[in-house]
Amino acid sequence: MNKELNQVVILFAGDSGDGMQLTGSQFTNTSAHMGNDVSTFPDFPAEIRAPAGTVAGVSGFQLHFGSVDITSPGDYFDVMVAMNAAALIKNISRLKENGILIVNESGFDGKNLRLAKLDENPLDKAKEKFQLYSIDISGQTSEALKNFDLGTKDKDRTKNMFALGFVYWLYNRPLDYTLQFLKTKFAQKPEILEANEKVLKAGYHYGEITDTFTERFVVKPAKVAPGKYRNITGNQALSLGLIAAANKAGLDLFYGGYPITPASDILHFLSAYKNFGIKTFQAEDEIAAMAAVVGAAFAGDLAVTASSGPGIALKAEAMGLALMLELPAVIINVQRGGPSTGLPTKTEQADLLQALYGRNGEAPVVVVAAHSPSHCFEMAFKASKIALEHMTPVILLSDGYLGNGSEPWLFPRAESLEKIKIQNQNIHLNHEGQFLPYEKDERGVRKWATPGMKDFEHRIGGLEKQRLTGNVSYNPENHQFMVQERAAKIEKIADFLPPAELNSGSLNSEVLIVSWGGTYGSVKAGIRMLEAQQIQIAHLHLDYINPLQHGVGEILNQFKHILVPELNHGQLIKILREKFLVDAIGLNKIQGVPFTANEIADRVMDLLK
Repeated sequence: MNKELNQVVILFAGDSGDGMQLTGSQFTNTSAHMGNDVSTFPDFPAEIRAPAGTVAGVSGFQLHFGSVDITSPGDYFDVMVAMNAAALIKNISRLKENGILIVNESGFDGKNLRLAKLDENPLDKAKEKFQLYSIDISGQTSEALKNFDLGTKDKDRTKNMFALGFVYWLYNRPLDYTLQFLKTKFAQKPEILEANEKVLKAGYHYGEITDTFTERFVVKPAKVAPGKYRNITGNQALSLGLIAAANKAGLDLFYGGYPITPASDILHFLSAYKNFGIKTFQAEDEIAAMAAVVGAAFAGDLAVTASSGPGIALKAEAMGLALMLELPAVIINVQRGGPSTGLPTKTEQADLLQALYGRNGEAPVVVVAAHSPSHCFEMAFKASKIALEHMTPVILLSDGYLGNGSEPWLFPRAESLEKIKIQNQNIHLNHEGQFLPYEKDERGVRKWATPGMKDFEHRIGGLEKQRLTGNVSYNPENHQFMVQERAAKIEKIADFLPPAELNSGSLNSEVLIVSWGGTYGSVKAGIRMLEAQQIQIAHLHLDYINPLQHGVGEILNQFKHILVPELNHGQLIKILREKFLVDAIGLNKIQGVPFTANEIADRVMDLLK
């Protein structure tokens, strides 16, 4: 019997070597192919290989899929697949009462219980609260591969395919997409390919031939706008947005970077697109990567780098050089827990003030933020457009949750993308035959003269510029003029942004939630919970942080209660209080994980009491 569901939240959890990230991503991709809306939250240890069987070594992949609009990975699980005892005790508190709990029997033997620091088997109590299905996944995998000439470890590595196949059966998902993935991944290893295929099918058939479940589940496709979709992570979307912007501007894309979690995927992804005029450069350190970006911008490329908080700190001086030279550059910060090395694989929003103020001197730059994995494409494109059209560095904030998370992305039509007008047209010499590199137009923007343009040679460097000529100047009045001119250019960019407007709700609502970055989905889900109780909440999400859009202050002044949820100790709220003198209230979470919808809704209810 098939039972239809609107939405489901599943967690795959096990050791960091159990393949849970691959399992979750394959289920996600298949669900996306089936037309479901999806949102994911991969969560894994910072260590390359944490101690097996321990809570510290648990890797999890949470996905939320459905036939309705999905905005977050979900608060609580409908289904949890636990490959060992540590995975269960770390996550069991978020499994819904009477939820489905599927466990690997062999992961709950004496050794695994000791590694998880358990005195008794947690399954004994779990069966009282949950629908417990204990399956000997390791044993079934070994049985399926008994005729394969593979070592015990190689056989055991395929057990995640058994779990995946079984859950595919449970939710009426086809095997085809994963089988094709395996053929591509293991094309050069036919025996490993055959083993994974065999175990995947064994998991599916196990569901068919046993009476483990009395019913299966169906989740119909979501109703979405027509077009071509693919499942995409935030880091992939950032990369494609940069490629699209370079193509639209008619420029080569230069990416200079240094590997750092969770931004490294951008370098890996872009390096596969060299046939699109993309140049990738892995520098010896973060400072060299940013310096190379400044050089590439001077040479006339769309110049980009990406890092996380620790790397952005190292890039600060060279970012100031790009600002002093008034060259276009995009600096992406995929934020993680800090300070210092902090929590490399966990998400946070604590680099906002660093982006705004983290350079010596008066050094204002444009700061924008993406709010979902697919939105990363749009904001990478817009960050590039602003940088190129206004001759300025732009910092684009993402975070680990967005960078590693995924959702369906509608392929945009090339003709629908905005035009990008680069500043190398109509460059002229003055009546004395002299080029004035820091002569500005009405927007405060200078021209972009690049090497090879005859008669437009000019001096560059980090020393203060004489207005118009760009010569070195230590004149006090000139320094103040140039500082104010650079700041005014950034503020004037607000004239070219869409005015602020509410994302939902009305000016008559009693509470306004102001969010930025990756909190968007959780806030949206929390508001839906409140609306289901007939509580009307207004929502203003800020994609542009510096400059803020026109109209933000006017909106804020309409509300009695303003709630600002942030994955930091209250950074945006400082900006709003400073600029608009509003008595906003913070909701702050610094635990390396996103907000849940319930946390948002509960705080609003507290305000309304």
